[in-house]
Amino acid sequence: MKILIVDDNLSIRKVLSALLAAEGHQVVAALEDGSRLFECIKQSSPDLVCLDYHLPGRNGLELLAALHAASPQIAVVLITASNDPDLVAQAANAGASGFLHKPFSPPQILEEIAHIEEGRRIIAAARGERPVLDLREAQPTRGSVVIVDDMSSMRMLLKGILEDIGLNVLQTVANGEEAVKAAKAHCPAIVCLDVDMPVMSGLQALPLIREASPLTKVVMVTGNTGKSFIDAAVAGGAKGYIVKPIRPSHVEAFMQKLLA
Repeated sequence: MKILIVDDNLSIRKVLSALLAAEGHQVVAALEDGSRLFECIKQSSPDLVCLDYHLPGRNGLELLAALHAASPQIAVVLITASNDPDLVAQAANAGASGFLHKPFSPPQILEEIAHIEEGRRIIAAARGERPVLDLREAQPTRGSVVIVDDMSSMRMLLKGILEDIGLNVLQTVANGEEAVKAAKAHCPAIVCLDVDMPVMSGLQALPLIREASPLTKVVMVTGNTGKSFIDAAVAGGAKGYIVKPIRPSHVEAFMQKLLA
């Protein structure tokens, strides 16, 4: 992969550059802040950005949001010394593909990169190799799914993972209002429902989906694993949750258990 590193710590830039290059990746640039980030992205078209949170000027979370809005196909690993769950949840819901917590070891870096490469493979397959489903002819089955997420990259990743394990993705939509309509139209076995979305959030849509299709199992997709969220999701009838950033093996194990 082509990788761009942004970290104000020279030692970390050197360590990451050497390790990634040794694994066969191309480090296209190593920046000390985000001032030239978008210029470098335009010039080098990286597949992945390793982005520090604490940076001079705009912090990593602000840069992540701007980067995802401009180039959602670029994966971002957020690097931080913070274990603040709110930060992790915000970054995950903003589109982070992974995290590196300082101090980190080489195996941790390589594991995170491997997860991202697997996600990219799945998205590429979903985009280029699978036929598009004609919703007018779709018949809901035991393994039928509707995916709801405001990020196109997340919808594509989940679609690829679920189709890989033999589930039938009937429709993908971008907000809670569309999710309610899809649940009424298809009565799917499962709805994978993002939490933070425009128009109508996942928690707002949850009871409406349950009312529209009582037999549908709703699975929340979120970076937030706080007790208040879990309590609200369970109270609304959710059957569990998938944590962002998405890990294909975790999603597969969860779905097999859910449908057992």
